[in-house]
Amino acid sequence: MSLRKQPNILIADDDPEDQDLIIEALLHQSPDVIVKSVWNGQEVLSYLASCPDVGLPSLLLLDFKMPMLNALEVLEQLREDARYLPIPKVVWSTSNQPEYINSCLEMGAALYFVKPNDPKELTSITGKVLSLCGLS
Repeated sequence: MSLRKQPNILIADDDPEDQDLIIEALLHQSPDVIVKSVWNGQEVLSYLASCPDVGLPSLLLLDFKMPMLNALEVLEQLREDARYLPIPKVVWSTSNQPEYINSCLEMGAALYFVKPNDPKELTSITGKVLSLCGLS
């Protein structure tokens, strides 16, 4: 029997309501997933730097517009360290600006979502996010 690492997700979003919404939706679909949250891009980098390799998140979910470092700046810095390359990265934002979307995808984001207003759409998004961790 092989021991699989329990999936864990690091969420970075400076809006507490958005954090609560996505965390609730993720846990509703996958109650065993571990969710950690931080408030800005600098905290993402600090958290990751403090993690041993076996403790790295299974996925990063980044709000595009955060204080200190936005998602694009975080993605740029993560690209420079091979340790972080295997971690799927998802960006979500209130903006559907094509230049933001394209830049994030070019910098290594696996997916880019516009924050939904509809609960069914949020469920669909969290299903796609969880599938990147091998869950759904």
